[in-house]
Amino acid sequence: MKTVAKTIGKAVVFCLVMMVLCSLIYPLALTGVSQLTMEAKADGSKVDEEGNLTTDTKKAVGSALIGQDFTEDCYFQGRVSSVNYNTYTEEQKENGEYAGVASGSYNYGNSNPELEKRMQEDLDEFLKDHPGVKPEDVPAELLTASGSGLDPHISPRSAEVQIPTVAENSGLSEEVVEQIVKDNTEHKTLGVFGEERVNVLGCNLDIKAAMEQ
Repeated sequence: MKTVAKTIGKAVVFCLVMMVLCSLIYPLALTGVSQLTMEAKADGSKVDEEGNLTTDTKKAVGSALIGQDFTEDCYFQGRVSSVNYNTYTEEQKENGEYAGVASGSYNYGNSNPELEKRMQEDLDEFLKDHPGVKPEDVPAELLTASGSGLDPHISPRSAEVQIPTVAENSGLSEEVVEQIVKDNTEHKTLGVFGEERVNVLGCNLDIKAAMEQ
C-alpha cells in the first residue's frame, strides 16, 4: 500500500509541476521574450496611417496580418469574408447575424447551390463596380472566401484587375497605382516557398497618402 501511495503521490506532484511549467511559466516566458524582442509583432502587427508597425492602439488603423473591409471605390478590395472581417452593422446584430468575433469559412461543397448563388452575386457586384472587366478575367479568389475569412492578401492578378477602377476613382494614374501594388507585393520566401501576395491594407494606405499629396 505504501508503494502504491508513494507512486500516486509522485504522479500527482509531477502533474502539478508540469501544469505550472506548461500553463504558467512557459507562456509567461514566451510572452516576455516576444515583448522584449519583437513588441510590435507580438501585439498583433498593428499598422499606423504611415504603414509602419505600431504598439499604440490609438494610432493603429489595422493589422498587417488581418484583412478588413473597404467600401470606397478608390481602394482595393480584398477577398470575400464569411465573417465580414468581424465588422457588422447594428441591423445585422439585431437580426442575429452577428455571432461574435470569429474566423472561418462558409465550408460549402463545390456542388452546394448556395455557393454558386453567392459567387454569382459577388461576381455581378464586382462587374458592376469594375466596368470593362470580363467575367472570365475575374480571379476565382475574389469570389471565394479564405479559410480564415480574415486574409489580408490578394494575388498580384487580383490586384491587377482592379487597377483601372482604383486609378479612375482615386484620381491617380494607373502607373502610380501599379507602382503602389509592386511596393506592397510580398514575394516568395527565399524565392521558393509560398506565393507572391499583395497586402491590401498596405496598398490602400499608400493610395490614401498619394491622394492627399
